[in-house]
Amino acid sequence: MNNSVGNTGRLLWAGLRALIVLTVVCGVLYPLAVTGVAQVAFHDKANGSEIKDADGKVVGSSLIGQAYTGKDGKPDLTWFQGRPQNGLGENSVNTQYKLILSGATNLSGDSKELIKQVKAAKAAVIKDNSTATYEVKPADVPADAVTSSGSGLDPAISPEYADLQVHRVAERNHLSVAQVQKLVDTHKDGRILGFMGEPTVNVLELNIALKQLTRKS
Repeated sequence: MNNSVGNTGRLLWAGLRALIVLTVVCGVLYPLAVTGVAQVAFHDKANGSEIKDADGKVVGSSLIGQAYTGKDGKPDLTWFQGRPQNGLGENSVNTQYKLILSGATNLSGDSKELIKQVKAAKAAVIKDNSTATYEVKPADVPADAVTSSGSGLDPAISPEYADLQVHRVAERNHLSVAQVQKLVDTHKDGRILGFMGEPTVNVLELNIALKQLTRKS
């Protein structure tokens, strides 16, 4: 009987020691080591790929898009606009780049609702970006200007869509077309390693540069 109690006690003590050691190693030392390595070797990415404005204030992440709208909820046309949000119809998922939820509309390619949304978005792009001296033609509108991304959080647009917005942004901000076009050109990112993916323009970074340009003008 005493041997049985003693064996049970030793087993419990061994189990408790193992619990303490594993808790310290896996719950304290390992997380601290991983965090330390991440902060030293991948500081920017570890902190969420933050983007700061000229004043040093964090204004967002290079990985997540933002909505540029006015108080009425409509696009603020003084800024470059990102891809349409998944908020154009009753099947919307993410209406304002909200991080609590991401996803696509789940509408099929032949969906009447999707076709209706795309046509409405295309008409809006043509109307919003046409100016007194520049007319946007239907053939000029790229696909990413009228369709949302799979996550609804895409931070980038195609160079073609950025170029299409140049005249409107220049007019709204009282800048020359050449100034704004140069801004876009300097923010175009090529394919990863030269062959993976497509060229892009990060909208948040572009609008931060635009804000700086308007300050100087």
